[in-house]
Order: sequence, then structure tokens, then C-alpha cells
Amino acid sequence: MVRSLKKPKKIKHRNKESKKGDSSSSSVPSAPAKVWEPGVDKLEEGEELQFDPSAYNYLRGFGVGWPCLSFDIIRDSLGLVRSEFPHTLYGVAGTQAEQASWNYIGVFKISNISGKKRGLVPSATADGDTDMDSESSSDEEDDVGDASAQPILQLHKVAHQGGVNRIRAMSQKPHICATWADRGHVQVWDFASQLDALAESNAQSSQGGNSINRVAPVIKFDGHRDEGFSIDWSPVVTGRLVSGDCNRCIHLWEPSNDSWIVDANPFVGHQASVEDLQWSPTEADVFASCSVDGNISIWDSRIGKSPAVSIKAHKTDANVISWNRLASCMIASGSDDGSFSIRDLRLIKGDSLVAHFEYHKQPITSIEWSPHEASTLAVSSADNQLTIWDLSLERDEEEEAEFKAKIKEQANAPTNLPPQLLFVHQGQKDLKELHWHQQIPGMIISTAADGFNILMPANIETTLPSA
Repeated sequence: MVRSLKKPKKIKHRNKESKKGDSSSSSVPSAPAKVWEPGVDKLEEGEELQFDPSAYNYLRGFGVGWPCLSFDIIRDSLGLVRSEFPHTLYGVAGTQAEQASWNYIGVFKISNISGKKRGLVPSATADGDTDMDSESSSDEEDDVGDASAQPILQLHKVAHQGGVNRIRAMSQKPHICATWADRGHVQVWDFASQLDALAESNAQSSQGGNSINRVAPVIKFDGHRDEGFSIDWSPVVTGRLVSGDCNRCIHLWEPSNDSWIVDANPFVGHQASVEDLQWSPTEADVFASCSVDGNISIWDSRIGKSPAVSIKAHKTDANVISWNRLASCMIASGSDDGSFSIRDLRLIKGDSLVAHFEYHKQPITSIEWSPHEASTLAVSSADNQLTIWDLSLERDEEEEAEFKAKIKEQANAPTNLPPQLLFVHQGQKDLKELHWHQQIPGMIISTAADGFNILMPANIETTLPSA
């Protein structure tokens, strides 16, 4: 699996003036737009990709300084299902800095997220501190000048020893977070004071991030023999954690008196690096893992240190998995060859494959089921695409022909796209991880080498429940 970020650099503003083009271009006759297919189409010299502003209810980029391989969205107390703008969100992110001593965990709050069906283009942060920026395809100056429409990013930095491979927040106690360091240790942190400070702040502009604070972790575990990228909190048992490493080992963490006891005797069953871990959404003692050996394994911590079931899921590395929390029999996995699969765990010992897609051209880097729609999931890939899929959709030839007739003068759309493909988001480079917001239906956040995106596709709004 391709995990690292090549030569990480602090993220800077794009040059907006270079994107506006020459005024003489208005004299060129317009032609039907073409939908760009990464890995298929190539840009000619002087060509530039454009996006359809009407495709998004919200799209904006932000950064916390250095690029981040991993982040998580913090569960908050602002409402279980929020559908009305403006929105506020909280998150944590771990950096991949140019030098190990420069790394930190960013604890952040973004407020005043006001959706507009306008041309908001994601951009990155200036000099790597706190910044939110947008560009509009037609009304850029108006949007930038309207301070009330700008989201506000507030950031607290906590020093971290080495780069952060993975970070996860506990759903039951969101201020508790676990990190996997590239130096081979796993730590648990308490960010209650940082989150309280953010919640109490009524800042009217982006701020923070100028200094890095030193906070002692609650616990640091050095028992892994190698670094790792897999870690997950149990949604059923508060404080229960598993961490997996590149040396095939998985350790179980049990909460004990405001700390943790880590079982020194690991679970071992894979033949290569453990790439991802997911607890069952319903079973307290059951979790799943995937590995470079191409297998998905299901483990029951009550019955030993070997997998209860192991299946060959992919021909190449199995990079990521996601256990559906709305339909707990379904598990999704993404591979190094760009394919991803859906399996029914009720049929795990037989033919469990429900669906298999080979749309992406590069390794799958993240996959996650929607927390609001059981048939919907999002996928990111090293081909710089973030895609959203609805497995309940089927091809309707009559409807398809009618749609093509309507748009033929506007865009030349590809004819070979799977009917389950609901949305394609592009514009980020070297995508690494995505998450749906558990409390804001339709919102996805993604991280890449050039920063974060917050996106809310317009065409999935109708499938989501209203508040």
C-alpha cells in the first residue's frame, strides 16, 4: 500500500490570478463540456479542469499546516442530526512534517459553514497555519469580501513525537484520541481542555496555531515490534481498542481506572502487515482486519488469538475495510489494485461477495459506509478521485436515454460508468483518508497532500433524513 506523502511541504495559497484566464477567451465559441476521466483522459497544453458549481451544496478547502495522512471528526453535542446551515464541526488531525520534531496533532473547530450552491473551489492554507479560503467561478470578489460568509477555523496544536500514521477519536468519549506514530508507538491522549477552549471561543476570524503545546499522553505503548497504520475504538464497549502493526501483530487494549491495560500477547493470523481494523458495530468481542496478504479476517477475542474466519478478499494488498453500522452484515474492502468489494458476513464461509467494482485506476486509500444510508459508501483512491456509491441503484435504460438526450448539448458524459456511481469529486492530490460527518448528513471531509476538503454533494441530499 502507498501510505507516505512524498516530500511533505507546508500548504500555501494558490495563485488566484492565474486561474481567471485571459479576457479574450470570451470570444471563443463555446462547445459542449467534457467530463474528465482520470487515467483515461489527458490534459493538453493550456487546458484546465473546471467543476460544476451546481453539483455541490458546499465545497471548501482548509489546512492545519503540514499535510495529514489521517484525521477524525469529533462527535459533539450540537445535535444528533443537523441539516440547516450554518454548521460547526470539530476534528483532530495528525501531521506528516518535513522533520520529525515539527509534527503535532491539530485539534480544530470550523464554524460558520454556510452552504451556497455557488462555485466554491477548495484551496489550501497559507504558510500552514489557520486558514479557510474559497474561490468562486464567477463571484469570487463578492464571496471573499463578505466576511459573514467565511467559515472560521480555530486550531490548537499538541506536540507529537514523529509523524502520525493514524488518529482515531473514541465515539463515547470524544475527547479521548489514539494515535499511531511512525516511530512505532501507540498513544492515547485526552484533549478535553483543548476542545473545551474551542467550544467556549466565539472568535470572529480564524486564529490559533502559532505555537505548539506539549501535553503528556495518558498512556504510551511501545510493545509493537514495528510501526503500524491500523487502530480502532469499539463502538460497543467504551474504551476498548485494537492496534495492528506492519509485523502482523494485533494488540487488544482494555480500559482500567482512567488508563489502559494492553495485552502483551498479540493476535496473529495474517501473513503480512495488518493494514486496517474495524470493530463489529453490534458484537462486543468481534473485530475485523485486512492485510497486505489480501485477506480479511474476523476475530473473536473470547476464543483465542487466531482468526475465527479468514477469506481471500483481494488478489493484491487489502488496504482498508469498513463495517456497515446500519447493516451490520455488510463489510467493504479496498485493494491496492484499485478495486473494492462488498461482502455479506452471513455468507462468509461460502460465496459472500455481493459486489465488486474496478472503477478506480490506483490503490484504494480509504473506504467508509455512510452513517445515514445503509446502501451508500464513499471511496478515495490514489488516482485523485473521491467517489460516492449507492448500491441500491440499478441501470434503467429508458431513464438513461432520456437523461442523455437532455444533456447532450451541455456535456459529453462517459457511457461506461457503473449505475451505482453517484458522485465523483476531484481536485485534491494524493488523497489519503475520508470520513462522513456522523451528525451532519451528506457532509464528507477528506485529507490529501494539498490539504483538506469539506464537501456536500447536492445529489445525495434527497436520500438523507431531515432533522
